[in-house]
Amino acid sequence: MTGTITHDPPPTAGGRQGAPLIVTEDTELLDDLLRLCAAAGATPEVHHSVPLTSPSASSAFSASSASSALAETAASPAATAAGRRTGWETAPLVLVGDDVARRVRGAVRRRGVVLVGRDQDDSGIWQRAVEIGADHVLMLPDGEQWLVDRIADVAEGVGRPALTVGVIGGRGGAGASTLACALAVTSAREGLRSLLVDADPMGGGLDVLLGGETADGLRWPAFAASRGRVGGGALEESLPELHSLRVLSWDRGDCVAVPAQAVRAVLAAARRRGGTVVVDLPRRIDDGVAEVLAQLDIGILVVPAELRAVAAAGRVAAAVGMVLRDLRVAVRGPYAGGLDDREVARLLDLPLVGEVPVESGLLRATESKRPPGTPSRGPLARFCREFWERALVETDGRGGSGS
Repeated sequence: MTGTITHDPPPTAGGRQGAPLIVTEDTELLDDLLRLCAAAGATPEVHHSVPLTSPSASSAFSASSASSALAETAASPAATAAGRRTGWETAPLVLVGDDVARRVRGAVRRRGVVLVGRDQDDSGIWQRAVEIGADHVLMLPDGEQWLVDRIADVAEGVGRPALTVGVIGGRGGAGASTLACALAVTSAREGLRSLLVDADPMGGGLDVLLGGETADGLRWPAFAASRGRVGGGALEESLPELHSLRVLSWDRGDCVAVPAQAVRAVLAAARRRGGTVVVDLPRRIDDGVAEVLAQLDIGILVVPAELRAVAAAGRVAAAVGMVLRDLRVAVRGPYAGGLDDREVARLLDLPLVGEVPVESGLLRATESKRPPGTPSRGPLARFCREFWERALVETDGRGGSGS
């Protein structure tokens, strides 16, 4: 179980790699935290009270040295204020065991503190979290995967996670894949690190739409056996690069499903790299798609402006909305009588992204291996560019994802 006290992201030392700090006297808890740090590729600093010495004077500990770590004496109370700032305030992530929560109440308040406990029935842990200014309360073992992902963020040192946008059709043939490709192509053209993820195994493959079905690189089936953390840098380097963006698509084999655990690990790795991630979603919601929805910042429902399409989109929106809080509608013409983009948004009770423009020559461009949104001054590219400008400003304003 995890719980959030505030919504501020943990500091990441200006995007540089940093060692998480563990503060606990509980040897069993320390062993678990060291194991999770190892799974995330991080080597932590370990103390049994608020550290007052600089990291250069501290030792990095492994699981085998947990006992000796707790046997050391506490740092001298005569340490300078500068030393205190170096030890406690600048660690990119602080994991405080509930066993020492009261001892660290006097420490300088900072972001990125996680209070870690084990007793699921101990309601008092929330009060102790408030007393030490913790951002999160986490209970082991339930919150292990969340914590590994958070430690991995620190280890890779990327700062904010990627702004992650999912695109889903209100009905078949709505044009969701076309819009997803155009969004990713536009993002890459604007100089952002961009990844396009094909989450629809029955859709024919986005690499085909981008003209890169024979490009070297891994496809989804290669990640089907993934367990635990996937390295963000290794993921990015392993994927085909097409039109200045990375693409995770499906091959032409028989594999049409990836376990939800692998989907979670891959998408978390992609988000840690920063920039933007665009996901082309199927209308069928299974466990893997639910994992994707849980990591999206924004969902775009593409709806043709006809009554039957609106009715179908309403069912899709109801299913998606159970997981994704920020779902918006993009309307595609031509319009049936009595409908316009605002009326479609009103009928679905969703915020309106806008009208997806019709771009002449799009079919010919696709056949010639030019992806949607390639003409930088075309109406579709302009629509996508304006969407990214608004979305990045929104997430900056609320302290969320972005690059």
